[in-house]
Amino acid sequence: MTDAAATPRRPWIFAILLVIAGAAGWWSAFQLTIDKFAVLAHPDIGLNCNFSVLVQCGKNLDSWQGSAFGFPNPIIGLGGFAAVIAVGVSLLAGARFARWYWILFNLGVAGALAFVIWLIGQSIFVLGTLCPWCMVVWAATIPLFWAVTIRNLAEGVYGAAPTRFGRALRPWIIPITVICYLIVAVVAQLQLNVLAQL
Repeated sequence: MTDAAATPRRPWIFAILLVIAGAAGWWSAFQLTIDKFAVLAHPDIGLNCNFSVLVQCGKNLDSWQGSAFGFPNPIIGLGGFAAVIAVGVSLLAGARFARWYWILFNLGVAGALAFVIWLIGQSIFVLGTLCPWCMVVWAATIPLFWAVTIRNLAEGVYGAAPTRFGRALRPWIIPITVICYLIVAVVAQLQLNVLAQL
């Protein structure tokens, strides 16, 4: 057996997705953190992300939902998305992780998705706003969850039984993500009548 045959193939596409989604989420969390500092220093400041009554981040940052755990939510994003980037870069460098690591990583992105779903509901149904940087975080988290979960199923992380199911789902990651985006868009339109306010 040659060295090329013995060396496992690196998951380039998956790793690049982690790096890109992680970088987009981290940058958005960073921008929200900067905006939070600006609001704390100057409560009447006009933030660059405030485009209208509907599309703004100021209301979200000032709400209790914006500090759900007693500190600004973007701080969670700074740490969480940095971890996602680190995993992606490590995979590109040829790293291999143990089964327990992938399970914990999957739990992390599942927790992130659950938190994002809650924030989407709070933003649309309670605050009545669409926060631009928050939406980038949502857009990054949704495909992260599906990509990591389906990858783990396909690679046998959860046992042999779901492997075939995971492999069958792999080509559907993008369509599933698009469907999730459309669901959020439709809910926002029905609740906030977004198109009439553009």
